[in-house]
Amino acid sequence: MSATADHAEERTNPAARLGFEPGQVVQEIGYDDDVEQELRKGIEAATGQEIVDEDYDDVADVVLLWFRDEDGDLTDALVDSIGLIDEGGVVWLLTPKTGRDGYVEPSDINEAAQTAGLSQTRSINAGKDWTGSRLVTPKAAKSKR
Repeated sequence: MSATADHAEERTNPAARLGFEPGQVVQEIGYDDDVEQELRKGIEAATGQEIVDEDYDDVADVVLLWFRDEDGDLTDALVDSIGLIDEGGVVWLLTPKTGRDGYVEPSDINEAAQTAGLSQTRSINAGKDWTGSRLVTPKAAKSKR
């Protein structure tokens, strides 16, 4: 695929911006009626398989964590997410954008990630109402972007 085609796909498929790859197992936590359905469909298209739910009983390559301010303790949710991914795995923390119900302050995300032993490598626009933060273990941060 050409660089131009890659950029076109990133504009039309938000999952492409998140770096999902064919064959990855993506486990979703915190699904509710308010999640970004286009992003979910894009992830399934990029990976070639359905997103697995909270009851999945094996390790995943990526955890997709939808989190709203009223969902409880973010640090606990991140620690739980780490236990679901394979070594070198990624947690994509998706939080409502500024001004939306359930908005989480960036400083709260940073503090919770650090406390959980994760590093934030980047943030993206994950749809109309959601922002995504890519969180990795320190070892994964050194080996991947």
